[in-house]
Amino acid sequence: MQRAVFGLLAIVIVVGTSALAGEAKKYGSGVTLESSSSVAELLAAPEKYVGKKVRVDGVVTAVCAKRGCWMMITDPEREQGIRIKVEDGVIVFPMEAMGRKASAEGVFEVINPAGEKHDSAEHAKEQASGHSCAEQEKAAKKASATYQIAGAGAVVYF
Repeated sequence: MQRAVFGLLAIVIVVGTSALAGEAKKYGSGVTLESSSSVAELLAAPEKYVGKKVRVDGVVTAVCAKRGCWMMITDPEREQGIRIKVEDGVIVFPMEAMGRKASAEGVFEVINPAGEKHDSAEHAKEQASGHSCAEQEKAAKKASATYQIAGAGAVVYF
């Protein structure tokens, strides 16, 4: 009898905790890396991370309103963010992700001041499709080098 009560209590606690945590919505391949790097770490020593698969955790502070092709994940403690850019139409981040906790991963890359990646094939494809996000262009022109994550997957907690 006591085992049944304790078993039932354990189930109630697990289910209740899951409900409080919110629903996790997976985009693309989700998140497979177990450990994350902070946005501050990536931006402080970008040469260590360029070309490598990384994961970041934080709060979604911006989403591409036109096609959902990127989102900004910000570390709320340091107020530093990084854009997670995905291929148009393959992954679509919803506007409802704004303000939600999220994790995302992909290859850390550098964008030059003209707004083109060192491998400009994707940028050319965006231009040919008539898609250009003003925020993306502004961010690329703001500094001598801008960094982003070519997103492979993400999880947003609703």
